[in-house]
Amino acid sequence: MKIPFFSWFFLIPIYSLFVNFPVFVVSGQCRGDQRSYLLDMKNNLIFNRTRSTKLVHWNDSADCCSWKGVTCNGGLVVGLNLGAESIYDGLDNSSSLFRLHHLQNLNLADNGFNYSWIPSGFGNLTNLRYLNLSYADFGGQIPIEISRLTRLVSLDLSNYYGLKLENPDLASLVHNLTWLTELYLDGVNISSQGNEWCQAVSSSLPNLRVLSMIDCNLQGPPDSSLLKLHFLSIIRLDGNNFSALVPEFFSYFRNLTSLGLSLCGLNGQFPKKIFQIPTLQTIDLSSNELCGSLPEFHPNGSLQSLVLSNTAFSGTLPNSIGNLKRLSKIDLSLCHFSGSIPNSMANLTQLVHLDLSLNSFTGSIPNSMANLTQLVHLDFSSNSFTGSILTSIANLVQLEHLYLSSNSFTGSMPNSMTNLTRLVFLHISSNSFNGSIPNFMANFTQLIEIEIGNYLEGPIPTSIGKLQRLRTLLFSSNNFNGSFQHNVFQQLKNPLNLDLSNNNLLIECNGTNSSLSPLTQFQELRLASLKLKTFPNFLRNQTKVFTLDLSSNQIHGEIPNCFWELGLIGLNLSYNFLEGPLLNLSSLFMLDLRSNQFQGQLPTPLPSCLYLDLSWNNFSSVIPTGIGNSIFHTNFLSLSNNKLNGHIPEAICNATFLKILDLSNNSLSGTIPHCLIAMSETLKVLNLRRNNLTGKISDIFPSNCGLQTLSLNGNLLEGMVPNSLANCTNLELLDIGNNRIQDEFPCHLKDISSLRVLILGSNKFFGSAGCGRLNATWSILQIVDLASNNFSEYYYYQDAIGIFIKGLERELVKILTIFTSIDLSCNNLDGPIPEEIEVLKSLHFLNLSHNAFTGRIPPSLGKLSKLESLDLSGNKLTGGIPMQLADSLIFLSVLNLSFNQLVGPIPYIKQFATFSEGSYEGNKGLCGHPLKAECGSADRRPPAPFEDIHSKSGPLIDWNYLCVELGFVFGFGMVIWPLVLWKRWRIQYYKHADDIFFRIFPQLYLRWEKNHQVQRHRIRMQRH
Repeated sequence: MKIPFFSWFFLIPIYSLFVNFPVFVVSGQCRGDQRSYLLDMKNNLIFNRTRSTKLVHWNDSADCCSWKGVTCNGGLVVGLNLGAESIYDGLDNSSSLFRLHHLQNLNLADNGFNYSWIPSGFGNLTNLRYLNLSYADFGGQIPIEISRLTRLVSLDLSNYYGLKLENPDLASLVHNLTWLTELYLDGVNISSQGNEWCQAVSSSLPNLRVLSMIDCNLQGPPDSSLLKLHFLSIIRLDGNNFSALVPEFFSYFRNLTSLGLSLCGLNGQFPKKIFQIPTLQTIDLSSNELCGSLPEFHPNGSLQSLVLSNTAFSGTLPNSIGNLKRLSKIDLSLCHFSGSIPNSMANLTQLVHLDLSLNSFTGSIPNSMANLTQLVHLDFSSNSFTGSILTSIANLVQLEHLYLSSNSFTGSMPNSMTNLTRLVFLHISSNSFNGSIPNFMANFTQLIEIEIGNYLEGPIPTSIGKLQRLRTLLFSSNNFNGSFQHNVFQQLKNPLNLDLSNNNLLIECNGTNSSLSPLTQFQELRLASLKLKTFPNFLRNQTKVFTLDLSSNQIHGEIPNCFWELGLIGLNLSYNFLEGPLLNLSSLFMLDLRSNQFQGQLPTPLPSCLYLDLSWNNFSSVIPTGIGNSIFHTNFLSLSNNKLNGHIPEAICNATFLKILDLSNNSLSGTIPHCLIAMSETLKVLNLRRNNLTGKISDIFPSNCGLQTLSLNGNLLEGMVPNSLANCTNLELLDIGNNRIQDEFPCHLKDISSLRVLILGSNKFFGSAGCGRLNATWSILQIVDLASNNFSEYYYYQDAIGIFIKGLERELVKILTIFTSIDLSCNNLDGPIPEEIEVLKSLHFLNLSHNAFTGRIPPSLGKLSKLESLDLSGNKLTGGIPMQLADSLIFLSVLNLSFNQLVGPIPYIKQFATFSEGSYEGNKGLCGHPLKAECGSADRRPPAPFEDIHSKSGPLIDWNYLCVELGFVFGFGMVIWPLVLWKRWRIQYYKHADDIFFRIFPQLYLRWEKNHQVQRHRIRMQRH
């Protein structure tokens, strides 16, 4: 459609329209009817007069055309800007606003109309070119009368999820708005498929330049019909659920300047052509499952903002990134990038924001960084950078946020850093810095938050007290020593978040001259691991402290009554020697008393905390029958590792907010309450392992089961694996080992694609171990235990990964991501060992012992070059020991070939020269060191290889032991912490427990870290 020449006058720069109103020539005074309409409108609006900057000044004594927010042309009101006027009521169809028929521009954004519907009277203002009702707290259905405004050039109905477009739908709304160049519908619930909304927009809005539909509940991928919009320059579709590949047709928009696709459920390879659109200035692909690498960038590129955070982009930074000289923001955080920082980044002199955190970058910080003199935000945390903090960073005098934590930096902080006087946030913890706190730190007078956890030593200097704006001081895990001086914080006026844990400081706890006497008020105080032996007296006067951590000290006795009067929100007293009654816990949201010496009855009633951990004590009572009412609001409850007895009361099901329940390692008896199984709609983790529970597992898992961890190991349960367990499609850990379950392999669970841990060992399973190679869907399975059952046949799972070291009589509490294992021990499996096992290149442990395997040891085992433990004992293997094993298995530290029918000489080279006689006993035909039987000359030749003629088989695993932390810590990291508001508590207080779990599940670590990174960025944006 060709636009007539005169119509271009209506396209006065739309951007300026959005921010301000265009200038109109005022001729004559405001007409009387116009003044009357305005005053009548004002008198009916309800607004906050103390916050109003416009309406409050309207009066009869002045020409209405001179009123703030009013623009006239020829005495007629053509523009009205009442944005952010704190209006919260008084706009309906009777308003005189809808009698101002000459209005061309109307802005009511950022008010609060209490989710009232948008009046249909807007349809009377048919001369409107610009209408902005964004974030004005309108709600309900957008009226069809908006479609009458056929002269609209810009329409902004963005809101906070209060509006919807159902009837009329999007197509009906925009059908007549053919002049529209800007459309903002952020937060409007459109609920439309890609082909529907794309065709609605493309068929009606040929002049569209800006399309912003963020968080509109759009489904499916965008449709290529958008290519009809030849003028489209800005596309913002963040926060929708496309669940698809990125359409390559986006690269065909030749005028595209901004592309926003964050949090859209996008996946697969990202088309590199999109990066190379010549006009592209900003691109945000953050928080998607996208993979790919950065392309070679052409010289003089237009890109100004590159945001790929929380994706799977990988590779190195291309040297050509230096061609993007207009870049002001780079955010590649939480990706898979590696390599060093190219020197060409010195060309990016306009860079203000640089975030490379949570990647695998290496090397030192190049000197060329000194050229980035405009940097305000620099985040290199959680990488593998080495070397010292160079002068290059010290020269970045505009820096306000410096994050270098979790790298391998060394040395001390250079004196040249005194130039960084604008620093607000300084995080350099978890490196190898040494020396003492430099005196020049006191010059950083703008600092609000300091985090220094390294190898710093000496006393904490009193000069820290000069940092008047300081609110957070994290000095944990250093080598600070000596007596803590009470005057360090004497000059500080703000309530302080203080962490001095894991040092060698001597802190006086008692008396009026306590080292931490109330010279300042604390909001968060962490004094963990300081060898305190008593409760600090000074806490009696800390009326503002809301989280307190005194864990891992040597505090004995009862908790003083005054503690319960502090009004604490979070309290961590774990890993001490506390005992005695627990009183007045009702104000707490978070209570951690694990690993103490509490005994006898459980507190009655239990405190209704969001997070409650009483594990690893000596409580020996039954679980109170009223427990469900007292913990009604609890999300996390752990009573594990006590001496609790009796039945699990059905009343526990009244705690409908429970997400994680851990009652493991007690002496509970009876059956599992049916209602507890039915609760798996909301329950995420159920850990009842190592009790004396009997009966069957109820077959009543709900259709919308949300369970992620089910651990019932080590009980007396019977029956079969419930069919309804297949409803738990989010299940990641299923542990029913060490019971009396009698069933076939649970193939009805094969569609649970999220399953990572499957423990069936030490039961009475029979038949085939597996569901066949073709229909096996557990592609991300990491741990499998089928040992000590009656399986007689097995299938081959290429991706099965797990851990079990034969004969290791303990629970595994750390499972490193590099460990991969197959264990089929103690079954009735026969036939040859399959050559196909060679494809499992990452195997570290292989256990096929105590079966009926026959034939030779396949030489292809030698291709498992990472193998550390090999157990083939107790079979019927024949032939010689292949020389390939001795040549290639250089990491082998455990070998057991005993009690087979092997013959010939034992290879006496490399690792095979280190194994004892026990590795080979029970093979009468073997000879050579370390056996006493010497080989004759005819036996000195190495065993000959043989052809691959064996049938297929599959890796499964035998476990008798799986640590309780799998279920417990999984819920701990994935459910509770996103519900809790105290980031510092999450990161610092339970770091060690998180480490255990995240090493078990590296993919879950990535997911958790992604969520955490998104949250961290949001917090930083709010701060800044």
